[in-house]
Amino acid sequence: MHVEFEHLTVETEGQIAHVTLDRTERLNAFHYDGVRDLDAVSQLLADEEDLRLVTIQGAGRAFCTGIDLKDLSADEIDMSYHRPWERALRRFETMEPLVLCLIHGYALGGGLQLALACDVRVCTHSAEMGLPAINESIIPGLGTLRLPRYIGLGRAKKMVILGNNVDGDEAERIGLVDHLVDEETMQEEFDDLVERYMRVNSQGARLSKQAMLTCFDQDFDAFLDRYLDLQTEAMTGEDFEEATAAYREDRQPEWQ
Repeated sequence: MHVEFEHLTVETEGQIAHVTLDRTERLNAFHYDGVRDLDAVSQLLADEEDLRLVTIQGAGRAFCTGIDLKDLSADEIDMSYHRPWERALRRFETMEPLVLCLIHGYALGGGLQLALACDVRVCTHSAEMGLPAINESIIPGLGTLRLPRYIGLGRAKKMVILGNNVDGDEAERIGLVDHLVDEETMQEEFDDLVERYMRVNSQGARLSKQAMLTCFDQDFDAFLDRYLDLQTEAMTGEDFEEATAAYREDRQPEWQ
């Protein structure tokens, strides 16, 4: 599958879909039309039953610089922007496939919000990340919900209220990103990481993602009930049968 939207592209390679943000003249900033495209793409991918992993990256010099400040200052963006934006991010966060992103250049505002909605963040050492919405006296979306869960409430308040950026090294130190790659070899290293995650991408891995979605939102008993339901699904699935057969036969499993 190869689908071209006005401001991004989607290519499918087997069980992997690659999303590329492509509004390079604005460092992949989002205006309303771009948000509409992202909303449509997230729905398209969430509906693909055979998909196992999604990658998101930006073309050109940046991952994404968030909301288009030129359009915002020209009163071309209003509250109608925010609901489809948050809907798209929530789909990436909750869809069955694992979602990995490659951050380079800048991931600012909505760019960092999008990265926070991914399961795994891969980042160059020199990338700059932040939530500078305070400079426009607005709230940085549900980055206010996701960022504290990764780096803690105190650090998140500092980043949001001061609007300051962190580079890749600092982002890894505080738990904001998961893997660091070199600028010169970022694509090759990212591709290797995608292969690494695909090798362990069983139904059990994807159901673990679903379990962890609510790890901060449920009390123990409710989480236990959900875990038992998901574990039942895992242990009655084809991948569990393959895993046990592979163990008996002393070989690597091949996931569905």
